[in-house]
Amino acid sequence: MSNEPNNSVSFEKVGVRGFLHRPPGEAARGLVLTHGAGGNCNAPLLVSLAEAFASAGLCVLRCDLPFRQKRRSGPPSPAFAAGDRGGLRAAVEALREVAPGDIYLGGQSYGGRQASMLAAEQPTLVQALLLLSYPLHPPNKPTVLRTAHFPALRTPALFIHGDADPFASSEELRAAVAMIPAPTRIMTIERVGHDLGRGRVNLAEIVAALLQIGSLAQL
Repeated sequence: MSNEPNNSVSFEKVGVRGFLHRPPGEAARGLVLTHGAGGNCNAPLLVSLAEAFASAGLCVLRCDLPFRQKRRSGPPSPAFAAGDRGGLRAAVEALREVAPGDIYLGGQSYGGRQASMLAAEQPTLVQALLLLSYPLHPPNKPTVLRTAHFPALRTPALFIHGDADPFASSEELRAAVAMIPAPTRIMTIERVGHDLGRGRVNLAEIVAALLQIGSLAQL
């Protein structure tokens, strides 16, 4: 794509499709980043985050989930969620071939939910999670919680949350995250919603926070 950063290249393996951002030098650590239900890996926030992490020395794989690989638009099917987690697992394994050190896994909204479910299923898969706008419940349905796997989550997790997000109030998210037995941190962005202000976030602060919480992994 013509608007891709200079340090990113198209990346494709069986079950994995996206863009690889390489840091200026050799990369030991890596980050897999994926998108929400309505988007793809070209979301501006993901591109900006990938660049920020690459500048900090990580190799970043920005990838499309399998449902998006199958069709260019439309939401994911609940029946195929396990397939999306399988795609994230494949992305992590592919990135390990490039970055042999610690691997982190991040996703926006639906992508973050699937990332956290995968980590609950495989506690030693990654060192930490970056969960952007976690969709705690559907808008206006606060009792339909997506937290059944939280008590099984042993992977440190950083939540990036807009305090006007209709998918979770700050109070609801704090109560839910308390169920996670691993180290966690919630970084709240004021006066923004589920889109995190269309990318108006402190990228350097997110990079530092994820690396810090990743150091707490007990693997």
